[in-house]
Amino acid sequence: MVPISTSSSQGKRGPTVIELAGGAGGLAKTSYAICHQVTTLDRAKLTKRLGTLPSESLHEVEEGLKAAMDLD
Repeated sequence: MVPISTSSSQGKRGPTVIELAGGAGGLAKTSYAICHQVTTLDRAKLTKRLGTLPSESLHEVEEGLKAAMDLD
């Protein structure tokens, strides 16, 4: 899981933080995917789907994950 924050200070942390526009995937406001803080989550904790990011945003998150793991 990639955590998401609404704190604008997260957006200044470099290529491993991806800005997600408000409205994208059901997000109420501009948020940030923090790709360098990947964690696991028990599926039982996931109770309902809030939304799905558009493919362009998912690609940007993928690039952020590659940067966090130092992959080309």
